[in-house]
Amino acid sequence: MSRIPVDPARFLSDLHALRRFGGDASSKGVRRRALTEADIAARDWLAERIEEAGLEARIDPLGNVFGLAEGRSLLLGSHSDTQPEGGWLDGALGVIAALEVARAAKEAGGPPISVVSFEDEEGRFGALTGSSVWAGKLSLEAADRLVATDGTGFAQARAALGDRVGEFVDPARFSGFLEMHIEQGPVLHEAGEAIGVVTGIVGLRQVQVTVRGQQNHAGTTPMAHRKDAFTLAARIATALPERFANIVTPQSVWTIGHIVLHPGASSVVPGRAEFSLQWRDIDADRLDRMEAAIMGLLEDVAAESGCEVTSARLRHDLAPMPMDPSMQAALSAAAEAVAPGRWRAMPSGALHDASNLAGLMPVGMVFVPSIGGISHDFAEDTGEDDLVTGLQVLAEAAARLG
Repeated sequence: MSRIPVDPARFLSDLHALRRFGGDASSKGVRRRALTEADIAARDWLAERIEEAGLEARIDPLGNVFGLAEGRSLLLGSHSDTQPEGGWLDGALGVIAALEVARAAKEAGGPPISVVSFEDEEGRFGALTGSSVWAGKLSLEAADRLVATDGTGFAQARAALGDRVGEFVDPARFSGFLEMHIEQGPVLHEAGEAIGVVTGIVGLRQVQVTVRGQQNHAGTTPMAHRKDAFTLAARIATALPERFANIVTPQSVWTIGHIVLHPGASSVVPGRAEFSLQWRDIDADRLDRMEAAIMGLLEDVAAESGCEVTSARLRHDLAPMPMDPSMQAALSAAAEAVAPGRWRAMPSGALHDASNLAGLMPVGMVFVPSIGGISHDFAEDTGEDDLVTGLQVLAEAAARLG
């Protein structure tokens, strides 16, 4: 096994440079939604850096950016789009770490390593959109029908890529995939540990719930006569913990992250409430039982209130995905070599592109700590020493696998 001599200063410089695309002036945060002007500019910048590294840059019809080594190679990467108010490291860390490892390997005559930045991992249009289509889990035609909350269609948005677009990259040219990421949770930071070797990625399901009550005057409608759609939506939200009590574990999570009331006026009893309900767990059977509990609750609220309560899938289900044992072994050995006694094996509570690629090739993931466990927020951060440790573990694992 030959080592890959990464350059931490060059890595950190590129990581900070990427933040400039959509960066918030008053914080380290970033607004770089998929296929916006800032996102496309960042992809152009990345393609330039890839070419400078001696790799072939290619942007496919989805906006996925590849840096291709010659012949069969190990693929490293993540995504570079962000949440509406995102952190500077979520996804971007994995892309720039991949670039540095691939560049250093090329310079040293090491194993062939390729790079990828997937598009729309954060779900402006769907979720993991770029990797879902590339992995064959979602057709391009179906993706083109996806619509963002601002009404922009995916087909319309990707048309902005123009003549940058080339052919799709054949997944068969890659021997495996490694993704480096911030943990996005508090475990490593609170334990004072430097590295997490991911054992598996949780599954996720999500529905859009619609409650149809009766729109009415807010001043003249007595409380006992109201069919307030928001009150029923709130009843559903507050009843979920009790319905889940004998099903979930401390690692199970559920979220209502978006709600819209109609007509949305302060003097009108809302006649309709629409909200997203998402739940995640590492166990597929538990996801089934959580879903059954949700559907039972919706039926009960409808029956008790006399109002219509319906649900519809927001996207395709994502099944729990274990990481490849050989990848875990390489990352564990690398973690012990770089940060002896300061790493752990752990599941990922967040979704990642690696879960889509697991059906195509062996995949593995490595985490670095998130300060305070904060992510999807401008306050997201990780110490630079931990970022460099993660880079060194990724390089060590890539050398072992290469």
